[in-house]
Amino acid sequence: MNQKKDPKSQQINIELGEKEAEGIYSNLAIITHSPAEFIIDFTRVVPGVPKAKVQSRIITTPQHAKMLLKALTDNIEKYESRFGAIKTLEQPQQQFGFVQNKDEKIN
Repeated sequence: MNQKKDPKSQQINIELGEKEAEGIYSNLAIITHSPAEFIIDFTRVVPGVPKAKVQSRIITTPQHAKMLLKALTDNIEKYESRFGAIKTLEQPQQQFGFVQNKDEKIN
């Protein structure tokens, strides 16, 4: 007998390595895109240090980028309903934090 499994009930085992479990702190993300992909470079800016190194680069499809946006929006709403509103600076004195690089295009 050939039974098809419901795709929604299918589980994926995800392995989290020791190094990845430590995580990487980032306080700046630069987002660029092409017609086929979104690139998110995570970096860490330290006051007084004029240079920052990309700590991690994520390359994903536009569809997955939009799914990530929805997942982040959902999680932020849940966080704020439990812990209160997350405050952000309206006009930072310098470009700092998670930003989108609107001028850069990737071929």
